[in-house]
Amino acid sequence: MILTVTLNTAMDLTYRVPALTPHASHRVTQVIERPGGKGLNVARVLAALGHETVATGFAGGATGAVLREQLAATPVRDELVETAGPTRRTVAIVDTASGDTTQLNEPGPTVTAAEWTVFRTRFTALLDGATAVALCGSLPPGIHVGAYAELVRLARTAGVPVLLDTSGEPLRRGIAARPDLVKPNADELAQLTGTRDPLRATREARGRGARTVVSSLGPDGLLAATPEGLWRAAPPAAVKGNPTGAGDSAVAGLLSGLADDAPWPDRLSRAVALSAATVLSPVAGEFDPTAYEELLAQVRVTAVTA
Repeated sequence: MILTVTLNTAMDLTYRVPALTPHASHRVTQVIERPGGKGLNVARVLAALGHETVATGFAGGATGAVLREQLAATPVRDELVETAGPTRRTVAIVDTASGDTTQLNEPGPTVTAAEWTVFRTRFTALLDGATAVALCGSLPPGIHVGAYAELVRLARTAGVPVLLDTSGEPLRRGIAARPDLVKPNADELAQLTGTRDPLRATREARGRGARTVVSSLGPDGLLAATPEGLWRAAPPAAVKGNPTGAGDSAVAGLLSGLADDAPWPDRLSRAVALSAATVLSPVAGEFDPTAYEELLAQVRVTAVTA
């Protein structure tokens, strides 16, 4: 079983409009609603790949009830903890003429100390039987900035490999707790290390405590600093489409490879192929299974010697 943690779950709303114009009224041509937050996105992809997946974190209020109702229709097992405050919403407004997306993200409910204690107890119990755990996304109000570091330590004590995918100070503190894997994008990596040189930044991030650092290079693929060496993985060609959820699909690919004890080239191939197949999908945040299978055999993975 793979466990995903989403402390700041959301109901993701996507509005498609012919053209987005400031200070104007708009006729929405399509509305898409689904459970969101990085960890839930990862869980959905893992379940589609055939992995037994459990999702925990927080959900509350009327929005949280809708989220859990929709989650129940998926293969992902719901182990979310109830909060008194309502789950947040995110709104993506897609300008269909240009393809640009404007994102509006609510902050999330304030989690109380008592709710955090309930979650911590549930998380510890769920580690028993987990083959891997992913800690994903932002922290809601009320959660201390060292929360991910605390959860990393709990997973390590239980002997469960842990992946951390967050940013800012939670990433800085979390990486010092020595997770097995972190997956920052270019901006998160630069904020952490102070350099935008991908190779230097990836090496430096690994030196801060993570066993492995897999850095996202956007359309150019991934750069990985692992105990077995440095690897570069790239799609066969640049893909065009909606990048929403591509990073979460890459995390799912890395976890899938970890759960199957696959060698690093295979793990990176899965991550890159899933990310590209998500960009190509007609539904934002989903992956195209046919494209994934085709791309999986075409991803280029090379050792980096510099």
